[in-house]
Amino acid sequence: MRNALIVGISDYKVAKNPQVLATYALGSCVGICLYDAGSGVGGLSHIMLPDSAQFARQEINRMKFADTALADLVAEMEKMGAQRRRIKAKIAGGARMFQVQEGSSIGSIGERNVASVKHALGVLRIPVLAEDTGSNYGRTVFFSLETGIMRVQALSREVREY
Repeated sequence: MRNALIVGISDYKVAKNPQVLATYALGSCVGICLYDAGSGVGGLSHIMLPDSAQFARQEINRMKFADTALADLVAEMEKMGAQRRRIKAKIAGGARMFQVQEGSSIGSIGERNVASVKHALGVLRIPVLAEDTGSNYGRTVFFSLETGIMRVQALSREVREY
């Protein structure tokens, strides 16, 4: 989509209607679309890892982790006029991108990312209205702040709108 505001890996952006936010290459990563229809304020986060706990003593990129990125994204949205009680979520990604040996935890990073995102949203009391997660393929997300629609595209698959 032309003129979309691009969200990179371990990044997030906040904008207002009529902006479109986009993120590419969601494999095991999760894209989280947050939207307050009342204010037209929305945000898109592209998280890479479930939580920051093991990195607590280090300087970290807070946008990389579900637990820190979502709290920060909501705070930024509130600064732009969103009200937390009206914010709703839609999520995509969390795929199992690699075949790994039985018992390895690396193959489950997508599942762990999805679970962590849902937990963080639960702590923030933000309901998940739609999700396109799991399976074994990457996704691209376009999020319209005019309509609140999350458009999910994947190679050789139908475009889905939520």
